[in-house]
Amino acid sequence: MLVETAPQTNGARILRRCLPFVVAGLVAASLIAGYSVAFAQEATELELLEAKFDSQLGNLTLMLGAFLVFFMQAGFAFLGAGLIRAKNTTNYMTKSFMDFAIASLSFWAFGFAIMFGVSEAGVAGNTNFFLTDGDNQTYVDFVFQMVFAGTAATIVAGAVAERTKTQAYLAYSFIIGAIIYPLYGHWAWNEAGWMGALDKIDLPAAADYAGSGVVHAVGGFVALAGAVVVGPRIGKFNADGSANILSGHSVPFVVIGTFILFFGWFGFNINSGDSIGLNAINTLMAGATGAVVALYIRLVQTGKTDVLISCNGALAGLVGITAGAAYVEPWGAVAIGAIAAPIMMASLVVIERVFKIDDPVGAISVHGVTGLWGLLAVGIFASGNGDVYGLVEGEGKQIISQLISMGVVLAWGLVTGFALFLLLKVTMGVRATEEEELEGLDISEHNLPAYGDD
Repeated sequence: MLVETAPQTNGARILRRCLPFVVAGLVAASLIAGYSVAFAQEATELELLEAKFDSQLGNLTLMLGAFLVFFMQAGFAFLGAGLIRAKNTTNYMTKSFMDFAIASLSFWAFGFAIMFGVSEAGVAGNTNFFLTDGDNQTYVDFVFQMVFAGTAATIVAGAVAERTKTQAYLAYSFIIGAIIYPLYGHWAWNEAGWMGALDKIDLPAAADYAGSGVVHAVGGFVALAGAVVVGPRIGKFNADGSANILSGHSVPFVVIGTFILFFGWFGFNINSGDSIGLNAINTLMAGATGAVVALYIRLVQTGKTDVLISCNGALAGLVGITAGAAYVEPWGAVAIGAIAAPIMMASLVVIERVFKIDDPVGAISVHGVTGLWGLLAVGIFASGNGDVYGLVEGEGKQIISQLISMGVVLAWGLVTGFALFLLLKVTMGVRATEEEELEGLDISEHNLPAYGDD
C-alpha cells in the first residue's frame, strides 16, 4: 500500500539547505571564540611574566647599587686611615667597620620604620619597626636604604679621629642610624614627607635625588658638632691660634680609598630607572671635574701638584652632583663639579683658621658644605629631567624649595649633633685622655698596633 507524502514547503526546503552553513558558522564561531579566550589568557600570562621580569630586574639593579655603596665603607676606611697618623690606624679602622654594623642594627630596629613607615603629618613613620611586616620587596628596599644610613654614620669618623673614645663613637653610630638620619630622610624621601608637599605653599617639592642633603649634609654637620664638642687634637693649634699640620701617614691609602669611593658612587647615584645612563655620566663628569679643578687650584697656589687635594676635589664633585644626578645635563654636572672644588677648598681654610675646628680628613667641608652646594645646584642647573626645572630653564621656584631644604638640613644636623655629643660627653665621656692620645689609640684602646716594629 503506497503512502502519500505531503509536499515540502518552501520554508522547510530553504532551512534544510541552509542548515549545513549554520552549523559550519557555529563551529567557526566556537573555534574563534576559543582561540580568542586562549590568546587572551596567553597575553595576560605574558604580561604578568613581563611585569615579574621587570620587577626582578629592578630589584637586581637596586641590589647591585646597594652592594656598591656597601663597598664604599672600605673606601672611607682607607681614605680616613691614610689621612691620620699611623698610631691611630687600628682605631680608625675599628670605628669605620663597627659604625656600619651598629647602624645596621639601629636602622633595622627603628630607623627604617621612622624613615619609610606610614605617617600622618609627614614628620615620622610609625609602622614596621624591626621589619615585622616585611616581604621580599621590603627586604630589598631595606638593604638599599641601609647602606645609605651607614654612609651617613661613617662620615663623622674622620672629623673626630685620633682623640675620640671608641665606645662613645659607637653610641653615636647607633643614634644616627635610629633617629637622626631617618627623621630627616622621612621629610625628604618618604612620599608623605613634608618637604615633598611644598605645593601647599605653591612651591615644587625639594629635590635631592640620592642624598647630597639626606646623607652627606646630615653626616657632615653632625661631624662638625662632634669635632667642636670633642675638641682639637693635641698640638693642632698654637697659643696664638695658628694651626699646625699633623700629616697623615699613607698617601697610597688615600688614593686607594678615593678610587673605591668613586667606584661605589655609581651605585650611590645610579639607582634604577630610565635615567640610569644620565646618572652615570653625570656622576663621572662631576667627580672628574672636581679632581682636576682642585689640582690646578693648588698648582697655582704652590707651584706643586697635590694628589691629596685632588682626591678631596673628586669627592666634593661627587657630593655636589648627588642631589641632581638625575635632573641636570652633563654640562651641568661639569659646572657643579667645577664649583664644588673651590667651595670645598675655601671651606677647609675657614673651618680651620676662622672657626678653629680640627677636622683631620676634611669631612665637614667635603660632605657638609659641599652637600649644601649640591642641594642649591639643583635649583640652578635642573634642566627638566624628572620634571625638575631650575634657573637654566627660567624657573625660580625650585631654588626656593632647595634653600628651604638647605636651611632645614643645616639646622637639623647641628642641633641634633650638638645635643647628641654633649649628652655623650656628660654621661660616658667622648675624649681620650692626654696620655692615651699621645701614645696613640691603637695601643691605649685596642693594644693592637696597625704595623709591626719593622
